Parts: sequence; C-alpha cells; structure tokens
Amino acid sequence: MSSKTPKRIFIKGNEAIAHGAIAAGCKCFFGYPITPQNDIPEMMSTAMFEAGGDFVQAESEVAAVNMLLGSCAAGIRSLTSSSSPGMSLKQEAISYMAGSELPAVLVNMNRGGPGLGDIGPAQGDYYQSTRGGGHGDYRLLVLAPATCQEAYDLTMDAFDLAFEYRNPVLILGDAILGQMKEPIIPHPGKTPKDKAEDWCLTGNQGREKRLIKSLFLEEGALADQNRHLMAKYERMKAEVRYEAFETADADLVICAYGSVARIAKSAVRKLRAQGKKVGLFRPITLFPFPDEPLLKLALEGKRFLTIEQNCGQMVDDVRLAIRTKADSEFFGVMPGELPNPDDLEGPILKSLEG
Repeated sequence: MSSKTPKRIFIKGNEAIAHGAIAAGCKCFFGYPITPQNDIPEMMSTAMFEAGGDFVQAESEVAAVNMLLGSCAAGIRSLTSSSSPGMSLKQEAISYMAGSELPAVLVNMNRGGPGLGDIGPAQGDYYQSTRGGGHGDYRLLVLAPATCQEAYDLTMDAFDLAFEYRNPVLILGDAILGQMKEPIIPHPGKTPKDKAEDWCLTGNQGREKRLIKSLFLEEGALADQNRHLMAKYERMKAEVRYEAFETADADLVICAYGSVARIAKSAVRKLRAQGKKVGLFRPITLFPFPDEPLLKLALEGKRFLTIEQNCGQMVDDVRLAIRTKADSEFFGVMPGELPNPDDLEGPILKSLEG
C-alpha cells in the first residue's frame, strides 16, 4: 500500500464530529451529558487537551452555551453539543449569539420528543433548527449530514462558515447518525482565515475599545441591525448544498434529509430495480434551503413525496419551494419508531401510483 494512501478509520458518527472539529482547529469545547450525543464530550474530554485546547464539562446546558458565547466573542474556534431537550435550554443564548454575530458551532443529535421523549432517533427539531428556536428574527446555517464521512466533513466546514458569516452554525443529526459506525477518511483542515482580530475581544491595550452586543436601544438602531442580519441571511443562499439521486427521469421525487434520506435511498434503489421511476432529493443545507433546484424539478413535471421522522416539518419548506408548480404529499415516521427501507416502499408506491 502506498504511504500516500489515506488512512481509513472506523468510528461512530458522534466521534466523526469530534474528529472533524479538531481537524478544523477547534480549541474549546463546552458540554453537558445527554444521550445520544455523549460520545462527543467523552472524546473531547481528552482530545481537546491533546490538541492544545480546553474542555469544560459545565454544570448545565445553559452554562455550557454561555461559555461558548464568551469563547466565540474572543474569536476562538469553539464547539458545544447536545441533544433535543438540551438544545431547548440553549435557545436564549443562541439568539444572543445570532444577535451579536458570533461564530459559534453547535451540534444537535436529535432524539424523540416532545418533552423527554426517548433516546431514539427523530427529526422533530427541524422547526427549532431552521426557524430560530429562541426569540427574535434570526437564522442559523444548518447542515444535515447523512453519513459519518459527511459528519466529519461538514463539521470542518461549519467552522469556516461560522467565521465567514459571523453567525452560529448548527450540525443537525440524530441518534442513528450519532451511534452508527462507518469508515471515514480523515483529512487535514485548511489553515483558518478567520480575520477575527478585526472584531474579537482581546483587551483594548493599544487600540480603541470594542463592544460585542445584541442590545440596540438608540432610535432606529435595532431596525438597522435587523436589516443587516436579513441581508446576511440572504447572502447565505450561496452556501446551498443538496444531493439529487436518480431524479433525471423520475416521475416521483422523494424529499428527505439526514438518516431518513439514507433509508429512503435504499428504498429508491430497490424500486428502481423493479423499474419504478423514483428518485431522491436530499437537502444538505436545511437553511438555506435548496428551493431553486427543487423548483426546477417541479418545472420538469415531477411529483413529490416528503418523508420525515416527525409529524410534518420540512414538508412546509418543500411545499413553499414548489408552490407555484406542484405540491408534495407527506409520510411521517413517528418518533419512537425505527424505520427501515421496507417501511417506506408502501407509501412510495402508493404515491407513485396515485
């Protein structure tokens, strides 16, 4: 084997995220235990120190996310991770970070809800993730990996995007992605070009003092800040990512993301082998949502079925994207159930034949 052949490692999705963060130059991790993301803080508890950074197990999710706020205000590549109830507790600080334009990276390995629910997979946090789960008008860049390799790669990208747009970025996975094991090929990250020295808080010796804030009390100041933020969210549309699988000649396009998209892809392959013209459209960025390529499929006369492991959330964005030309049916796998490709074949055939 050539010495230049990339080394493959066999790890969980949670561990892939931790590896990706370290490769991206993450220097601070703040967390609190909750299933099913516990592998991330467990690994970071040693890996951060080995990488020359710091790890803190905070006394609560609220404490962890506010530590993240402080670290990001100092221009440091920093991360926190949690699962659904823990993310709910973090929402106030996330709103503050969005309002203060801080480049935080957060991970949510979605579990079943509402309430404490269970520790199994679900996609019930789509609204919270893409609409801004805290108060005010704000958005996060939301990346939804479907494989362990994507979990690694997108985590690396998340840090670059966070600093490029000075905005929190969320990695949205679930219990399937977090706990399954696959081979990945690690690769070195790019040299960070964060340019944080222009705005971060490092003490004001030898320069004018700086202020990072989300409070705007002067007349017209908050309106101007919101206009500035809305323009930034519009620029984020340049980051749209998606996968189109067997959509070119498809009569029916399945819309799904994350782990459910991966399961749906297996069903599509099986139905394709039977001569059924079905395809898969998988958003990788949930915000910004890939509405233009989806509308293009609608203009080609495709029909749509959205499949999610929730009661119907991303389907709203699918319908908004194609609303002038088509509609989308919906099939929901209930949180608390573990879907497999056979479970999806019936709804897909029903929609295809209908």
